[in-house]
Amino acid sequence: MSVELVDLAEHDLPACDGTGSFDHPSVKTLTDIIDAAGAILVLSPVYNYDLSAAAKNLMELTGSAWTEKPVGFLCAAGGQTSYMSPVGFANSLMFYFRCLIVPRFVYCTKNDLTEAGEPGPEIRDRVERLAAAVVDLSCALAWVRENKAAVAAP
Repeated sequence: MSVELVDLAEHDLPACDGTGSFDHPSVKTLTDIIDAAGAILVLSPVYNYDLSAAAKNLMELTGSAWTEKPVGFLCAAGGQTSYMSPVGFANSLMFYFRCLIVPRFVYCTKNDLTEAGEPGPEIRDRVERLAAAVVDLSCALAWVRENKAAVAAP
């Protein structure tokens, strides 16, 4: 299984304006990457009790490429009170694109980091558990899709 890291800072994404933004070359590139993915992990800072505007813009621009994919969330925030921040984004993915949201978010603050600024052991463990859950769900969905006839048989 391969993994691809997409850093939005490396893509010149336009703001989703409902007109020509969908034809932008970066939108097409990212749509293809998301469409080809078996699952998606969204890593986002939390701003004002929500995921970043860049993450939301990506979802709006790439839309149906997310359809029926497992999605997990890893968030970094300034304080403990924003831990529910991915829920609005997750709801949009579930309702509009029928994504399967992995109910194991990773949420961390500066208190979860080592003095060197690295994730501490508890966060690393949670990241590994999230990654394993996303991979398991993605593999299970792929198996079901490949074996639909056998699964539906009496």
